Amino acid sequence: MSALRREVAEVYRELGRLGLNTGSTGNVSARTRHGMLITATGATVETVTPDSLIAMTLDGTVRKPSGNAGPSSEWAMHAAIYQADPAALAIVHTHADACTALACLNEGLPAFHYMIASFGGADVRCARYVTFGTPELARAAADAIAGRSGCLLANHGMIVHAASPRKALQAALRLETLCRQYLLARAAGTPRLLTPAEMAAAMRRFETYAAGKG
Repeated sequence: MSALRREVAEVYRELGRLGLNTGSTGNVSARTRHGMLITATGATVETVTPDSLIAMTLDGTVRKPSGNAGPSSEWAMHAAIYQADPAALAIVHTHADACTALACLNEGLPAFHYMIASFGGADVRCARYVTFGTPELARAAADAIAGRSGCLLANHGMIVHAASPRKALQAALRLETLCRQYLLARAAGTPRLLTPAEMAAAMRRFETYAAGKG
């Protein structure tokens, strides 16, 4: 059993423990040499195991069937992001409360906090609403996340990518926290948004940290 399989299954269970997913919502995947590993359709924190993950190519061919289960209904969304961005090595998709609440307003996350820059730009976009599990949603998500490492999905949830499943979990937690803070700030008043210059300075700082100089 590979360490990658264990990590993907552990991250999916952790999403449930932290309340970012409930029941069989959400999914986790990791890029592999032949495509990706992804949680099975209908997986829950009680049923997911390293062996229950589905190995498949990015065009949708299941390489190693696992019992009667197929891949997550959102496999195409994961595949589209892997195909569009070589930096995406692991993906987490959740229906976390604050992210989903903001996505149901069909709004992205603006530059109200410098941590927005950790997702690669001055905002976190919201993809247009498209029926779940469709190729159209895959394209919409890939477009919204382009140049970023996370986006919201209108009337649906959120999706992030990172260099490993564990780092994708951390990114999902960070995005959920930011969405919650933004909604709280909006409930209290009108948040001051950072200027383009302030966000550019924050992004330079994140690049310094990534280079190990911070």
